Amino acid sequence: MIIQSTKVWVLDTWMAAALKVEDGKIAAVLPMQENPDYDFGDQRIIPGFMDIHCHGAYGWDTNDATPEGLRTWTSRIVTEGVTSLFPTTITQSEEVLTAAVKNVANVVKEGYEGAEIMGIHFEGPYLDQTFKGAQPEQYCVMPDVEQFKRYLAASDNLIKLVTMATEHDKNYELTHFLVDHGIVVSQGHSGATYEQAVLGIANGAMSMTHVYNGMSKFHHREPGLVGTAFRFREVYGEIICDGNHVHPAAINDFFRAKGPDHGIMVTDSLMVKSLPTGTIVKFGGNDIELFPDGSAHLVGAGNLAGSTLNVNRGLQIMVELAEVPWQSAINAVTLNPAKMMGVDDRKGSLQAGKDADIVVLNSDYDVVACWCRGKKAV
Repeated sequence: MIIQSTKVWVLDTWMAAALKVEDGKIAAVLPMQENPDYDFGDQRIIPGFMDIHCHGAYGWDTNDATPEGLRTWTSRIVTEGVTSLFPTTITQSEEVLTAAVKNVANVVKEGYEGAEIMGIHFEGPYLDQTFKGAQPEQYCVMPDVEQFKRYLAASDNLIKLVTMATEHDKNYELTHFLVDHGIVVSQGHSGATYEQAVLGIANGAMSMTHVYNGMSKFHHREPGLVGTAFRFREVYGEIICDGNHVHPAAINDFFRAKGPDHGIMVTDSLMVKSLPTGTIVKFGGNDIELFPDGSAHLVGAGNLAGSTLNVNRGLQIMVELAEVPWQSAINAVTLNPAKMMGVDDRKGSLQAGKDADIVVLNSDYDVVACWCRGKKAV
């Protein structure tokens, strides 16, 4: 199969090219061909999107632990160009979290369609209660290696990323266990001082969860986690580019600090994604309401509780509103998350030998077509 366009994102630049796809892989990147299977003219062809922080959509949440919900999610999320994802938990009881990670493991074993499940993002329960955001306070606990071992076993070793407040990790015992087992540690929902955040990095944390949100703020005499994220460029940082969680000017500041290689756009999407405005659902045991602007808030308290963002719209906001350069914006939803998660040998770019995860966007950033590992999904 040959897929081509005059605007294919190859090695950080747009060029006229054709992608030869065989057996679910990109077999070659070629000059434009005379008789391709698909010719998209001047529409943009880019790598499939990877979302490393997403709780749910379409009325389903990772903590629900229902296989049909997860299968519906992976099959429908391709409509926004997502070809791989990390279903994300929210802080809850050990019973609920164990069931949640077991469900993901079972679906992976038994099979599903659409976007590829690359692993589980375990957000909490080892969080700071002051910066817990919409996470239920009653289930936030101190880091516990033995407890986490039970979660890891239940997940069939699918937990690949953990958000935690490392300043509460005594002697960084859980941080070291995670790093030793190849699990990415991300500092988030944390009240760490600048000095505490630096120690977290020194002990192995290599990312920060939804920078600006759920963390100690920047002050010129106390930089906090935000200041640490800006100071240490080589540390990855997530950012929610929905226009509600972060102002476009602050998105631009973030990418100026991170450059093209360490910024990662996430949706932090909730189960209310795609549901009618005004819908109220339970999230981590709390009531969440969907507002007209697409944001979700805790009922009563009013706190932002995640988003309903589509990744293709996040890309549009980055480029058109925040004026982030194409290289930084595209890498943020493709190559950078793949690199951080150690799967860039087959994900994140359009190169020979990599998975044929391919997205076609028109000038309005609508998804025109999408292939997951060579299988047409849109």
